[in-house]
Amino acid sequence: MAEAIVSPIAGFLLGKLASLSYQEVCLMWGVKTDLLKLERTLTFINAVLLDAEQQQLHNHQIRVWLQELKDVCYDAEDVLDEFEIQALRRQVMLNRGSITQKVRNYLSLPKSVAFRFTIGHKIKEIRERLDEVAADKNKFHLTNRVDDRNARQGRELTHSFVFDSEVIGRDEEKEEIIEILTQSGDDDQNVSIIPIVGMGGLGKTALVKSVYNNEKMDQHFDLKIWVCVSEEFVERQLIISILKSVVGQNFNDLDIDQLQRILRDTLAGKKYLLVMDDVWNENVQKWIEFKKFFLGGASGSKIVVTTRSKRVASIMSTTRDGNGYSLEGLSNESCLSLFMNCAFKEGQEKHHPNLVKIGEEIVAKCGGVPLAIKSLGSILRSSIDENEWKNVRDNDIWNLVQNENDIFPILKLSYDNLPSHLKQCLPLCSLFPKDYEFFDLELVPIWMANGLLQSHDESEELENIGMRYLKELESSCFFQEFEQIGHFVTFKMHDLIHDLVLSMSNNECSMVNSPSQVISKKVRHLSFVDVDTIKEGLPSSVSNISHLRTIYNPFDEMTHDQSFVDSCISSFPYLRVLDLSDSKFEVLPKKIGNLKHLRYLDLSWNLQIKKLPNSICNLQKLETLMFEGCDELKEILRGLRYLISLRKLTLTTKQKRLPENVIGCLNSLRTLEISNCENLEYLCNDIGCLKALRSLLINECPSLLSLPCNIKYPSSLENLILIGCGKLNLRIEMEEDESHQDLNSTRIQLRTLVIQRLPNLEELPQWLLHANTLESLNIDECPNFILVPESLQNLKSLKALYIFDCPKLTSLPEDMYRLIALRDLRINGCPALSERCKKDSGEDWPKIARIPLIKLDFEEIKSSKY
Repeated sequence: MAEAIVSPIAGFLLGKLASLSYQEVCLMWGVKTDLLKLERTLTFINAVLLDAEQQQLHNHQIRVWLQELKDVCYDAEDVLDEFEIQALRRQVMLNRGSITQKVRNYLSLPKSVAFRFTIGHKIKEIRERLDEVAADKNKFHLTNRVDDRNARQGRELTHSFVFDSEVIGRDEEKEEIIEILTQSGDDDQNVSIIPIVGMGGLGKTALVKSVYNNEKMDQHFDLKIWVCVSEEFVERQLIISILKSVVGQNFNDLDIDQLQRILRDTLAGKKYLLVMDDVWNENVQKWIEFKKFFLGGASGSKIVVTTRSKRVASIMSTTRDGNGYSLEGLSNESCLSLFMNCAFKEGQEKHHPNLVKIGEEIVAKCGGVPLAIKSLGSILRSSIDENEWKNVRDNDIWNLVQNENDIFPILKLSYDNLPSHLKQCLPLCSLFPKDYEFFDLELVPIWMANGLLQSHDESEELENIGMRYLKELESSCFFQEFEQIGHFVTFKMHDLIHDLVLSMSNNECSMVNSPSQVISKKVRHLSFVDVDTIKEGLPSSVSNISHLRTIYNPFDEMTHDQSFVDSCISSFPYLRVLDLSDSKFEVLPKKIGNLKHLRYLDLSWNLQIKKLPNSICNLQKLETLMFEGCDELKEILRGLRYLISLRKLTLTTKQKRLPENVIGCLNSLRTLEISNCENLEYLCNDIGCLKALRSLLINECPSLLSLPCNIKYPSSLENLILIGCGKLNLRIEMEEDESHQDLNSTRIQLRTLVIQRLPNLEELPQWLLHANTLESLNIDECPNFILVPESLQNLKSLKALYIFDCPKLTSLPEDMYRLIALRDLRINGCPALSERCKKDSGEDWPKIARIPLIKLDFEEIKSSKY
C-alpha cells in the first residue's frame, strides 16, 4: 500500500518562505502579499501533516488528499525555485566582466515587469490550488501531532516456544550462539549483552527461541526470562513483563521504585538468561538507566537482544567488536528445503518435477529470507497448476502476500519506523535494478539535486548530511554489504527491500524496461535499464509527463542518441537530474540552458561530443557537472566559472594546462576529479585557493609534472587521490622564502590519501606527513617506493594503512607503535616487507603486534575479533 509522505516537502517550503533572502526577493518583485498568504495556508496544513500521514494507512481518502497536496507542494517548489534562479543570474550578471561590461549586463537583465507578471500569475495559481486542498482537510478531523514513531502499531508480541522443526538451516548459527552464551562472563562485568541483528523476516526470533529452549540453557542458567519489547521501550512495563515471566504474578499496581526493588531481589546472585525480543529503542540514556537493574545477577548472566537496527545493537552490545551477532540469509540449499516443506505435502514434489524447477526460481527471488519463502510456499501449497506457480514466480511479491503473518507487514514495520526524511529518500533507490552496487558518490548527489537533504544546522555540509542518511538506512538494515573504501562507500539493497521501496514510491519512481511500457502520469523520476527502450528516442508514454524531475542511466551499456537528448531537453523543463553518460551524440543542444532547474548533469564518457554550448554556463543552479572521458572535447569553457552553485566537477581535457580564473573561481566546489588527460602537464595554480574543496582526484594524467604549490596548505581538503600519473613527483620541498608558516601549525585537514601507480615516488613528502587528521593512507603500485619515514608517527589519527605492490620497500619505521589509532594494516606484493612482518618470527612484528587487524598477502594473521 503506497503512502504519500508530504511533511518534509512542506517543511522545506516553509523554511524557504521564512528565510530572510526570500523576504528580500518578495519585496523586489512585489509578490510579498501572495507569498505570505501561501505561507500561512501551508503552515495550517503542516500542523496536521504527521497525523494525516499516519492515518492514511487506514483511510484511503486521506491518502488521496495527501497525494493532491504533494503535487501542489512540488509545483510550489518549482515556482519558488524561479526566485532563486533569478537571484543567482542577477548575481552572475552583475559581477561579470569589466565595469563597463557590468553596466551593460545590468541594463540587459530581464525586465522586472515581465518577470513580476509571470511569477505573480504562477504564485496566485499555486495559492488557489493550495486553498482548495486546505479546505478539504477539515472533514478528516486531523490533529496536531509531534513526530513520534513509537505511536505506530508494532508487530504481534512473541512468546518463547518454537518447534525445532520450524528452524531450518540455522544449525551452525544455533551452535555458535549457544557457545557464546555458555562462555564465562567478561572479567569487568557480571552481565553480557549479545544482540542478534538482521533485517525483518530472517528468523531472528525463531533462532533465539530454539536456543532458549535448548537443554544446555537449562543446565547453564538459574533463571530464563523471555520478554517481547517491540517498538515501546517503557521501563515500568518491561519490568512488569519480566517479573511476570519469572514469578507468574502481575505487578500492575506497584510504582517503579517498588518494581525495581523486587526485580533486583529476584535476580540477586542468580545467573540468568534474559531474551529481549524485537528491540527498537535507540535512546542511549534509556538503555543505560534500564541496564542498571540487571547488574546484581551472578557473573556469567547474559542478555540476548533481537533487533533490526544496527544502531540498537551498537548501543546495547558488550561484544568485543561492539556490533553483536549479524544474521544473514539462509543458504540456497536450506531455502529450497524450506520452500519444499511449505509448498508440497510430504513426498508430493517427486511427482511434479516441473513445479520443483519453477520453485527453484521462486526461491531465488526471496534472497534467503525464510519468511518470504514461507509466504510464497504457503500460497502454492494447495495448487499443482503450473500457470499459477509461474504467476507467483513472475509477479511482484507485494501483489501476492498481504496477510498479517506474511513478509510485507514485517518489512513494512521497518519502513514505518523510519523518519520522514529517510522515507522520501528511499524511493529514488528503486531507480536502480536489483542487486545493484551503489556508491555514495553516485546516490548522494541525486538526493541533493532533488532537494532531499535537509538539516537544522546550516553549517553542515550537504554531502555529510547525505552520508549520515546512508548510515542511518544501513543501521536500519535497508542497505547491506556496506563497505568503506577510502573516502567513498559501497553498498547494496536487498531484493525484498527494493520491492518494498518501489511499492512505497506511490508511482513516483519507475524503471523503464520496454518501449511499450505504460508509465504512470504521477511519475517524477525515471531510469532506463534496457537499451531497446530508447533505440527510437524517448518512449511516447513518457514524453508528455512535463513535470519529470529525474532521468537516470544506471548502466554503462545504455547509450542515448541525438533524438533522445533533444527530446529530453525540450520535453522536461523541470528536470533536476539528467544523466546522458555513455552516449553517442555529437551536439549538446543550446537549449540545455533552458533547463534552469537542473542540478545534476552527467555527460561523461561520450566519445563523440566535441564542444559544449556556452548556454550550459547559464545553469546557475547546477551542483554536479561531469564530462570526464569526453576525449574529443578540446578545451574547458571559460564560462564555467559562472556556475556559482557547482559542488562537483569531473572533467577530461586535451589542454596542457588548466586555464586560470575558471575552476579556481568555483567557490562552492567540494569535489574535483580530473581524469584521462593525456596532455595535461600543469594544473591551474588557483585550485589551491578553493576554500570549500574537500576531495581532489587526479586519475590517469600521465604527463602531469607537479601539483600547485599551494595545494600543500589546503584549508578544507579532506581526500586526495593520485592515480596513474607517471611523471608526477611529489617531492616538492619547502623553499625558505616560500612560506613563513610552520608545517606543524598548518591547518591541513586531510583524512584520506591514495597514491597509486606513481613510479617516481620514492618516499612520502614531508608536507603530507604533517596531516595529523589523516585516517587512511593507501600506497599502491609504486615500484620505486623505498621508505616510510620515521615522521609517520606524526599521523596520530591514522586508522588504516595499506601498502600494495611496492617491492623495494623492506621495512617499517621504528616508531610504528606510536600510531595508537591504527586498527587496520594490509601489506601485499612487498616480499621483503611481508617477511619481516610475519607473526612472532619477523623483525618488524614487534612494531605492529598491537594492531587489531593485520593482513599479509591477503592472509589475515590477526583479527580484531580475537
